[in-house]
Amino acid sequence: MTSRTQGTRADGTDNSARQHHGNRHGRSERARLAVLEAADDLLVEKGFTGVTMEGIAARAGVAKQTIYRWWSTKTDVLMDAFLQDAVEDLIPLDSGDLALDLRDYLRRLAHFLGSSDSGAVFRALIGQAQHDPVFAADFRSRWLDAQRRRDRLPLERALRGGRLPADLDIATETDQLLGPLYYRVLVTAQPVDDAFTDGLVDAFLRRHGPIPPAAS
Repeated sequence: MTSRTQGTRADGTDNSARQHHGNRHGRSERARLAVLEAADDLLVEKGFTGVTMEGIAARAGVAKQTIYRWWSTKTDVLMDAFLQDAVEDLIPLDSGDLALDLRDYLRRLAHFLGSSDSGAVFRALIGQAQHDPVFAADFRSRWLDAQRRRDRLPLERALRGGRLPADLDIATETDQLLGPLYYRVLVTAQPVDDAFTDGLVDAFLRRHGPIPPAAS
């Protein structure tokens, strides 16, 4: 898990500029970030059932009441921790080269979901969603919609630039590119290595282009 308390974010902003000494309720941004990091670390070490609000508070060095000011359950804490990491780590490149951008994005997404600490949180949340319909709806609305927009970005950019067929069904093609990745991460536990994700990109490019630039 990347540190949230110092350095720069993936979008180039300085984390230190986001820290403050709290508001009128005494809530500290530094404490909030420590709670999110503690929740991630505990999940990796102990699994979902081993994470408790008491344990998070002890690891973060804050009072349990401080956590309850922001979150009602450990699932809420883990959800916010996951969302923050997803925004930081899953922004597609925009190099102008569709093949390069897709290969880079699928490789990073595969690592994020299958190998990173944040991926462990993701898998735990997916498991929780299977028997908690209220949480499942919240998870989809807070993460899936935004993630789908990120997933579509490389194809949308290429389409606007005339490098893909104008009638391309972006939603369907995104599913075909990424669906096998999620299937391996969540169902079969087979490796999701660079060769696998590159093969998904190659299959897409064989079907649809990209269209070469028009001659001047």
